[in-house]
Parts: sequence; C-alpha cells; structure tokens
Amino acid sequence: MLIKVFGAAVQGIDATLITIEVNSSRGCMFYLVGLPDSAVKESHQRIISALLVNGYKMPTSNIVVNMAPADIRKEGSAYDLPLAIGLLGANETISSEKFSRYLLMGELSLDGSIQPIKGALPIAIKAREDGFEGLIIPQQNAREAAVVNQLKVYGVSNIKEVVEFFNNERELEPTVVNTREEFYQQQTDCDLDFADVKGQESVKRALEVAAAGGHNLIMVGAPGSGKSMMAKRLPSILPPLSLGESLETTKIHSVAGQLRRGSSLISQRPFRDPHHTISQVAMVGGGSFPQPGEISLAHNGVLFLDELPEFNRGVLEVLRQPLEDRQITISRIKSTISYPANLMLIASMNPCPCGYYNHPTKACVCSPGQVQKYLNKISGPLLDRIDIQIEIVPVPFDKISDQRQGEPSNIIRQRVIKARQIQEKRYTEYPGIYCNAQMNSKLLAMYAQPDDKGLALLKNAMERLNLSARAYDRILKVARTIADLEGAEQILPNHLAEAISYRNLDRENWAG
Repeated sequence: MLIKVFGAAVQGIDATLITIEVNSSRGCMFYLVGLPDSAVKESHQRIISALLVNGYKMPTSNIVVNMAPADIRKEGSAYDLPLAIGLLGANETISSEKFSRYLLMGELSLDGSIQPIKGALPIAIKAREDGFEGLIIPQQNAREAAVVNQLKVYGVSNIKEVVEFFNNERELEPTVVNTREEFYQQQTDCDLDFADVKGQESVKRALEVAAAGGHNLIMVGAPGSGKSMMAKRLPSILPPLSLGESLETTKIHSVAGQLRRGSSLISQRPFRDPHHTISQVAMVGGGSFPQPGEISLAHNGVLFLDELPEFNRGVLEVLRQPLEDRQITISRIKSTISYPANLMLIASMNPCPCGYYNHPTKACVCSPGQVQKYLNKISGPLLDRIDIQIEIVPVPFDKISDQRQGEPSNIIRQRVIKARQIQEKRYTEYPGIYCNAQMNSKLLAMYAQPDDKGLALLKNAMERLNLSARAYDRILKVARTIADLEGAEQILPNHLAEAISYRNLDRENWAG
C-alpha cells in the first residue's frame, strides 16, 4: 500500500515541500531513501519506541520510505512525526483520508512526546503557499507558526493526539494569535533608556544621527567612559519594526532556533553583541548544516562589536561585503544560500593598548607607534565603511553626580522617526532603499549635493585629512541625515561641518 505524507525542509530562510512516500509490501526489510542524514536515519529507532509505548505496532512488512525530492539533503530530527504517521498509514492503523490536507513536522521522544523544531515560521508560510488546510507541529512552536493567516495551526504534545486526529477520534483546537495586537503592544517595551545616561551629549547626538540615517558608527574612548552603556540603548531610539520587517526577522531567528518557546513575532529590533573570540563561520553563517550567522541575526537591528581590535582580523574583514551589499551569500560545493544582512554596525574600542590616549586626566604610557599599531588592527577599508567615527571622553564628576535625568529615549525616537519618514518618502520610487545609509552614487548626486560653500569646505577637509572616495560619500550621506533631522531641503555648510567632525579615526590626524 502506498501512502504520501507531507513535510518541509528549511533551506536558508525559506522552506521546500518534502513528500514522504511510504510503500508497504510483502517482506521484512526497512529502507529509507531520499538523501537522509544520520539524524533522519536514526529516527527509525525513535519511532519504534514511541509507537510501542503508546500501544501501536510497527509495520512488519517490507517498507520503503522515499523522501522526495531525492536530490535535496534531509537534515535533522524534525521528520520523525511525518515518518511515523506515514508508517502507521501504510499499516492501515490510521486512516490516510486527510493526509493530503495537512503538513506535519516534529521530533519524537522515546515516549511519544513531541519536541520543538527549528524553522516553524517558514514551514508555515510554505504550507499556506502550497494550499494546505492545516499544519501540525509541536505545541512549543504553535504560536510562532500561528502568525501566518489563512492556515490552521495545530500544536500537539504527543503522537497519540495526531493518530486520534486522523482517525476522527479527537478534535484538535487550532492556535489563534492576534498578530497585529501582540505586535503593536510589545513594540514600545524597552528596559534601557537614554535618560539614564549622564552627560555625553555629543555622543548621544552622534547616535541619534546614526539611528536617523541607518549609519554605521564606532566609538573610541577610555575604559569606563560609557561606550557599551550607550550602544545597548541604541535600539530604544530606532524606529519601530514594520510588520514586514518583523516577519522577516522572525523567520531568521526561527531557522536559527533563537526564538523563545511560546513566542510569536519579534516586535523589537534585534541587538546582537558577540564575544571577540567569535569565528568567521559564526559571524557570517554556514557550517555543515547551514545556519544564519550573527550578521543575519542582527538583520533589521544592531550588531555591536565591543573592543573591536580584539576581534580576529579575518572575522572583521568578512564584514566588508555584507556591509555594502546588505546580504551574505554562502557558497558551498552543492548549494548556495543567501541570508539578509541589513544591519547597523556599532563598534567600540579603546584608543590605545593602555586605554588612556587623549584622556583628560590620566597619562598614556603608549608610544605613538604603539597607538598606530593598535589602530592598524582595523583595516582602512573597514573603517571607510563606518560612516560615523566619534571620540568619547569620560564623564566628569559633576555630571555623574547630577540627579537630573537626561533626555528620554522616546523623545529622541520621535525625531528619528520623523527623519526616517522624510527618507521613506524621498526613496519611494527606489525599491530596497529606505534610509540615507543605503543611497547609491546616483541618489547621492540627486539628493546630497552641497552648494558652493559646502563644496569648498568639503574639498578642504578631503585634502587635509587625505580622505578616500568612499569617505567622501559617507560624509555626504551623514550630512543628508543631519539635514533631514532639521527638516532642511538642502545640505548646508553646517551640516557638512558636523558630518566631517564624525571622521575622528582618519589616520593622518589620529596618532600624531
């Protein structure tokens, strides 16, 4: 008897339909074909135990299981449930009448309980696209998948529930999530606030400009000057995620298994801060079983690299292409996978090995050569891709002891949102461009051209600081953002002057 059950394989951040064909005939052998990996092959033992514990018999006939398409590698333990249901259907233990209407995924424990899986959201999207009536997945993943409308999502905790459902002995309750209500309720929840930051007005201004234009930023300052504190508060002033951005971000975290159990959509911008011992693969993604890396997990959010020179140089260099193209393509012999990487890079570092170069009160014990060598750990091309380079000095005592709170994040956020709205309107006709940091050369020529006084100022700065052509473009982008924050149509010399002041790390004027 031939039975067909449907599952899905996750590739990148999308899912592919997998048809599990089970054929029962005379004999006593078991064959599993269709390019399964070791975890899929081991499902045979888990299925036998789960069925026996719950009072069902494993088929004793000759069984051939094919997982089609046979040229796609099937990975992981999430195929346990559809395989088990297919075997029971081939044995006529359960009715196969409803198999074509549902997509199933789930890992089985030896007692028949169903464990959570990765990638429930892209699997649910695929189930709806292919016209399935419903999706049966582990209870822990039900809310995550239920954000997909026009699809019945059933969360189950034991294989017995699934068997009884197909035998019309039990009704399963679909999981219902009010996606928009939950999404908008959680958007403004943020534990960290800029009101807690004492002083540092110039740095807060630089962070506001970075948030308003989606610019990359690096902070250079002595230990304890507040670099990490302010970086962690950046998401509180970024514009809220749109529903589309939230869905895309949730898909990435779902594939990586990073979603909290029982959660639905990610409603706040991601903030990722990997340790400096991170490997290249963990940063960009990939591996034997390709997974998104930190730059993709930070998509639509912030990637914070603390103590930037301590990162392996190779890890930093792999950031160059994603920062330009806003996506990362991982190529292997048998497959090519692309992950989105539209992020803001925020970095921090000490100015020298001892940490006190340019400190107002403590003397630096490093020679100019040591300072330059320390800075040289970060390549010039990478620094060129960082629009805003700001020096940060320690907060004086009178500021620290001041009991008055600073400007709260919600006030700064309103200015940022207003500037972003100006940019969205400006780039309506240009798909894929939403903020000034994404402008190409054509758009720079159209919207970021200074007047004659501004050009003279910019020429003088380029010659004195020996800036590259990429740095020239970055200055214009930042100046355009500063003008947008003020609601100005044209870029004025004062906007350019502020943008030029955010190039503190240009080599010729840094280490003396």
